Amino acid sequence: MADSKRIVYWVRRLGEIAMLGCLAMMLLMDVLLGVVVGTLQWVVPVCGAVGMVAVILRRRWRLGGFAVMLALSLATSLLVGFTGFRGIPGAAETGALLILLIGVLRHVEPVRQAVVLSIVALVVLMTEASARDYNGSGLAFSFLLFVGWSTAAGIGGYLRFQQERRVEAVHAVRRAERLEIARELHDLVAHHITGIVVQAQAARTVAATKPEAVSPALDAIATAGSEALTSMRRMVTVLRTEDDAARTPGVTMADLRMMTDRFSADGPKVAFEIGSGFDDRTLQPEVMTTVHRVLQEALTNVRKHAPRAAWVEASLRRHEGSAVLRVRNFGFGSDPRLAGLGGGFGLVGMAERVEALGGRLYAGPSPEGAWEVFAEFPLS
Repeated sequence: MADSKRIVYWVRRLGEIAMLGCLAMMLLMDVLLGVVVGTLQWVVPVCGAVGMVAVILRRRWRLGGFAVMLALSLATSLLVGFTGFRGIPGAAETGALLILLIGVLRHVEPVRQAVVLSIVALVVLMTEASARDYNGSGLAFSFLLFVGWSTAAGIGGYLRFQQERRVEAVHAVRRAERLEIARELHDLVAHHITGIVVQAQAARTVAATKPEAVSPALDAIATAGSEALTSMRRMVTVLRTEDDAARTPGVTMADLRMMTDRFSADGPKVAFEIGSGFDDRTLQPEVMTTVHRVLQEALTNVRKHAPRAAWVEASLRRHEGSAVLRVRNFGFGSDPRLAGLGGGFGLVGMAERVEALGGRLYAGPSPEGAWEVFAEFPLS
């Protein structure tokens, strides 16, 4: 897993270097044309150099760099056109504009602003072709620049579509999680209220014969009511936000062990360790059942993406006032035939559950080379 991430990182870096190398070659060609044509043609490589800087800084100043390039390119074209100089469109200038256009169409919000900017870019490119009409070649330049704009717009639009699909899929997972919380809210309320009712009935029964037992019973009722309010407040807070969580009341430590045993029966063997000091009363019900769901999701991902894993290590331990669940699979990495079947949206939902309870979740490669799911929950 770590190796694959490193490979992706270096592929992206090499792609960036190759893109800047192509722009540098185009800029060199613009400089040579400036030497051949002379006079105002020297403005073109300056515009191309500014374009290279805008491309390098595009992630930090995407809109600003694109606006500067549009204004500079348009001003250069108008200057060349009004003076009657027979200029030539700049290769680096045009390449930088098209690269920036792809990023604008992919990232700028709202989408109508990105569309307007792309149309402005088309106008600037057509002005560049017509104003720098070197020996009557304006029509040919217009065709080439329109093809370049169409290609860049298509790439940017496709990347925008894929990004929107990913965002919508994440939102769908979160909506599903909220619906599940809404269904389970009744069970959680019943779990706490039933205990309160039983204690109230017991207090009423012993009130006549043992009045001194009423006060402890009332204290227990108040404690149970406070716990119920705390648990319900957490769940309702999640339901009111875009980010969510869910749980099933009544999960025990035995359920965790039963889940790992079932997984080991028809999958990689699981070594599950519960640290000292943990029992069914250590964690709040909503925390306990979120631990159950995270463990379930982690084991499901092992079965789906790494079915040939040699073994799985799972543990639930205390660490600096927190409960830490860690699941790691060792041995073979993910099966490339299965890696594309899941989009990681299950862990998106789990992360929202954990964060809603004040914790944090990490899923990724560990320093030892294993794939790790790490969830931390506050104990208080």
